[in-house]
Amino acid sequence: MTATSVPATSASAGSAPDARTRTGGPLDDGPGLVEHIAGWVLVVVVAMLVTRLGLV
Repeated sequence: MTATSVPATSASAGSAPDARTRTGGPLDDGPGLVEHIAGWVLVVVVAMLVTRLGLV
């Protein structure tokens, strides 16, 4: 073994998906009702802003 080689362990990359550490990204169950409502409110607010400024 050389000084640059790393021995393979059971916790190495490519192990079972259940062994991965969560990094704070989105959950796998998808967005909830609050996120959908907030998204549509944002769409409406941007549309109102664009029309009020005459950018259409």
